[in-house]
This record gives sequence, structure tokens and C-alpha cells, in this order.
Amino acid sequence: MSQQANPTVRTRIAPSPTGFLHLGTARTALYSWAYARHHGGQFVLRIEDTDVARSTQDSVDQIMAAMHWLGLEYDEGPIYQMQRLDRYHAVVEQLITEGKAYRCYCTPEQLETMKAAQDARGEKRRYDGTWRPEAGKQLPTVPVDVPPVVRFKNPIDGDVTWDDVVKGPITINNREIDDLIILRPDGVPTYNFAVVVDDYDMKITHVFRGDEHINNTPWQINIFKALNAPLPAFGHLPIILGDDGLKLSKRRGAVSVTAYEENGYLPEAMLNYLSRLGWSHGDDELFSREQLVSWFDGSHLSKSPAQWDPAKLDWVNSQYIKQIDEARLAALVAEQLAKRGIAADVEQLQPMCALFKDRCATTVALADWLAMYFVPVTPSAEDLATHVSEAIKPALAQLAERFATIEWNKASIQAAIKEVIGAQGLKMPQLAIPVRVLVCGRAQTPSVDAMLELFDKEKVIERLRAV
Repeated sequence: MSQQANPTVRTRIAPSPTGFLHLGTARTALYSWAYARHHGGQFVLRIEDTDVARSTQDSVDQIMAAMHWLGLEYDEGPIYQMQRLDRYHAVVEQLITEGKAYRCYCTPEQLETMKAAQDARGEKRRYDGTWRPEAGKQLPTVPVDVPPVVRFKNPIDGDVTWDDVVKGPITINNREIDDLIILRPDGVPTYNFAVVVDDYDMKITHVFRGDEHINNTPWQINIFKALNAPLPAFGHLPIILGDDGLKLSKRRGAVSVTAYEENGYLPEAMLNYLSRLGWSHGDDELFSREQLVSWFDGSHLSKSPAQWDPAKLDWVNSQYIKQIDEARLAALVAEQLAKRGIAADVEQLQPMCALFKDRCATTVALADWLAMYFVPVTPSAEDLATHVSEAIKPALAQLAERFATIEWNKASIQAAIKEVIGAQGLKMPQLAIPVRVLVCGRAQTPSVDAMLELFDKEKVIERLRAV
């Protein structure tokens, strides 16, 4: 395919603001961003808002927030298609003047009749060229009351071939496609036309997108050629499957990127996990954004669908939670606690996060643990019946009395527990587990002395005496 000689790499992401930024688009944005950064190029954000009825500013804001959270900063944009209508209209008129597009006055009813007749004959549905001008052809009389669309005059013969960055060589015959509508009666361009004009004007050199767009590509290549415009390289990415094996989509399971932020995932973990859904660098599972940029040269992209694996994402996130700065982790957990009406000091949370983070895949799970330090707990009836028997209550009462007399630190707490165990003739689990149930509301925690040390002493004593 013809391309500019060694152009500056320019990629783009062009979401439609009709909903949230879902995972497939986020992955496409990530690959486009990483490819541009790898080659020292530019990354452009374009908002494809020609679906006026469904596009909203809230969606735009959410898309931009999601990209900011992921760290996918763009060099240009956001550029809105609806602010470029004059440019699209000028290109349409140029194509009409050059005989590469034409006005079509077929009514919706006529088009439905056309499709029905083709169905009856067992033919592929396509526009039959009623208004397509040809040498020596007599066109119908222009109706007065029918607002026309404008159609692109697609070549009738030949093939469209491109060397896809992901799929390799792809060829589609022009007979498989027909004369695409490029301008609606209301003056709004269609997707396949606007995207070509945009990519041309914005000097986009590489287009990464989902492979559902493969069938659009021949039309777009033909429009590029009609405009004598350089072709970008196309890379069509396989779909992402849900854990049920079906395609993720806005309607099926593809929750928004920002929902993962709300659910306690770290942006660097999401970036890491998303990048591995269709791309690899050897056996590397965990890597930094700097490493991703260094490695992402457009090779090693999979031709097969990737599968979303929530358990794998949790594992990746848990690894990052273990590694990140304690102050940042504590601040994120404080935000999660604040959503529950719990005000927690970040400095106070830091040693708590350090103690519990190895048990948690998300900051939500970490907040679930740490809430016990700030609000009352309610042990389950099963745990109470299993672990807090009448036989153990004297030991709990003795421990509460002993705690009241000690300096509140890990060593003193451990010494007091050992003292009561010795006096009552118990083993450590016989006392430690009931203490956990009453103080923490659960039977399993990290080391009981380390966990208790982070509590207010009076709160521990109060909970032990509650039985």
C-alpha cells in the first residue's frame, strides 16, 4: 500500500460518546498510545459524535477520565466530528464534482422494495445503482420532495488488498461492497466517510481497531484513493471474549474502565493486564509502562481472540498492591472507606495496609479488612457458636483484664496472651481464634498480636467483654 516516506508515526483513538469507555476500546487506545510512544510519534483523541441522538457530554467526560486514569495522555484533541461538518461537506462536493460521488433520491420504501426483491432472488443485498451516473445512462427525474443522500461511487471491478499489521494480507473484491452512503439527508456524514477525512486531515499513519471493522476497510481504502490520500497502515485486533466465551460488549459484561477504578484496581495493573490481552513479550507477565513502550513495536500481536480472565486480573492487581508505595496505597484505601462513611487518617492506615495487603487483590478488599478498626463488627452466629464457647469465656475475660494493665504494643500483647494461655491451660489457637472473632468479626487474620496492636486498646477490651 502507498504510504508517506518515513512519516512521523501518528495514531489515534476515536471512541463514540454514546456510553462508557469499555474494555475493548481501552485496549485499542492502549496499543495505539504505546505504538506512538515507542516510535516517538503522536497520539490523537478524536470524539466520533455524529450519532447526535445518543452522544452525550457525560460520555465524553467519562471517556476522558478513563484515559487519564490509565495514563493514556494524548498529544492532540479532543477533536469533535460535529465541529468539522463544513470540512466533510466540502469533500463531498469535491467528490461529486470529480464524478466520484453522487446524489441518490431513493426513498426508504424504495430501498426496502429493492432488498425484498433481492432476497426473493437469493441475491446479496446491495444498492442497485438506480441513481449512479454512468456514460450514456438516463437517470430518473429528480423528485421534488425527497431529500437526497450522497453515495460514494465505489469501483465495480478489482480487489482491495492491504497488508494488515495484525492479520497479514487481506483481499476483498469490490463486488462484495456497494455504493456507500457518505452523507445523510440531514447533512451528517456516515462513519466510513468521516473517518477517512479525519485520518487524512490528521495525518494518521497507523490505525489500530477491532476486527469488526475489517469489512469497513475496503470502502475506506477506496475513499482514500479517491481523495489521492496516503493510506494509513491498518491493524485489526481480535475481539475480547468474556469468561463465558462470548464477545464482551457494552451490552454484555464489558463494564466501564472507570468501574474498575471504583472497584479497587490500580491503573498500572489494568494497563499491564490489558496489554497482555492480544500481545506478548516472551513470557513476561508483569512489566512497567516504560517497558511496554520500549517493547511495543507492533509485532507479537495475536490473531486469535483473547479471553478476559477476572482471576488473572486479580492476581496482577494483587502483585501491584504489594509493590506500591504505602502512602499511596493508604490514600486509595482511605477513599474506599470514605465511600462507606468512614473517615480514616492516611498515616494511621499505612501500617494497617502493610499488614493486610498480602491478603488482598483490590483496595476494596483491603478496605473490607480495615473497616473493623473504625466501625463495630458483627461476628457470624456460626463463628460465635464454633469458636466462642462457654468454656473459653473465662480466658477471654482474663485477657481483657490483663490487656487493661499493659503498655499497648506488639510485644506486650503477645506476652499477655501467652500468660493467659498458660494460666488457663490452653493452646494458642484456642484463645487466638475467639479473640479474632470478637475483635475482628472473622476467624482468620494475620498474626493476632500484630493485628491487635493497630487497634485502640479500649476498643479491643470492649469487644472482648461483649460476651
